[in-house]
Amino acid sequence: MGGTMHTKAVFRVAQALADVKVAALRFNFRGVGTSTGSYDGGIGEKDDVLVSLDWLEERHPELPLVVGGFSFGSMVTLSAAADDPRVVALFGIGLPIRTYDYGFLADVQKPVLIVQGEGDEFGSGPEVEPVIAALGSHVTLAIIAGGDHYFEGHIDEMKAVVSEYFQNGPGGEAVGGNIG
Repeated sequence: MGGTMHTKAVFRVAQALADVKVAALRFNFRGVGTSTGSYDGGIGEKDDVLVSLDWLEERHPELPLVVGGFSFGSMVTLSAAADDPRVVALFGIGLPIRTYDYGFLADVQKPVLIVQGEGDEFGSGPEVEPVIAALGSHVTLAIIAGGDHYFEGHIDEMKAVVSEYFQNGPGGEAVGGNIG
């Protein structure tokens, strides 16, 4: 996920997934925190995502894989996992829509959740709505009223949206039905 694996939004999404019995793996991209390597403009970072998926599949072949990320991490994880047949659902939190093109999600054949703060500095709710609407009905957009890029003061609302989606919504169906 974007930021670091300790960014509040990343941590709370991992909690939301765990709350509905979806295992979560957080990691730092190369050059972030104590990870080795250096920033690679999203190219090497996609490799980081795929290596993480390999690691998860090796250790837990029985688990459905859900992939997502926050901010820059959303672009990297969504684009890396969009066509991966091992992945059953995707999510993106705080998409920097002004910087990256998410049009590739139109061709994805799995459910996708996008959670955006209404006042996100890198792509407000009103900016994101038409972009996401054009991607197709497999993409669900949740806009958090009053939320900024980091969902300050609204982190519990963001967490609740993720939990609900992966418990009772399309994400829940993808991971094996209502798991609550």
